[in-house]
Amino acid sequence: MYHVGVRSLSLCLSLFACTAVVVACSSSDDGGPAPTPAPSGPRDRTNVPRRPAASCPVVIDAPAIVSPQHVPETEQLTYNSNPPSSGPHYPVWAAFREYAAPVPRGYTIHALEHGGVVLSYKCDPGPACTAIVEGLRKAAAAVPDDPKCAGSAVRARVVITPDPLLDVPVAAAAWGWTYKAECVDEPTLTTFLKDNYGLGPEDTCADGRATF
Repeated sequence: MYHVGVRSLSLCLSLFACTAVVVACSSSDDGGPAPTPAPSGPRDRTNVPRRPAASCPVVIDAPAIVSPQHVPETEQLTYNSNPPSSGPHYPVWAAFREYAAPVPRGYTIHALEHGGVVLSYKCDPGPACTAIVEGLRKAAAAVPDDPKCAGSAVRARVVITPDPLLDVPVAAAAWGWTYKAECVDEPTLTTFLKDNYGLGPEDTCADGRATF
């Protein structure tokens, strides 16, 4: 009985040692801590704001989502981010197109609720501003045709509008997400559109109002 006990104890110690080696090796090849996993795409709200490599300063953020509710079109609205990305809005949404004059935010937020993306800008008239608008048009044109818009006058749920309330020259917003930049950086803006299109709680496509 004594010999059996010793053999059992030796076996247990050997198994424990092997297990310890396996655990130690699994944490890191060089004995250090395991590498931190790379953050996932823009829908991951746990690692924001983000400042991707770009040709100018770009910040992608995920402001707290404010419950959507319809309010009278005469009501003055305030939001928790600039550009706004959720919250109260007017009963009618902005038609998905480009505008020469600013669209009141109560209409663009409703467009975000429908899964749209709003591209906005603030710049003085001139060649630099013209280049910004052209860059936003190019980004909007890169959005694939939306199958949910088939049979309507809408190709894709994108709004382009000037916005004098911005604090940066270029911005974009989707439901729960914002993009702010000092220029039109095509790669990051195109990626923002791709990653955040169709996020609204009412993922539907129909044309809205075009005059305000």
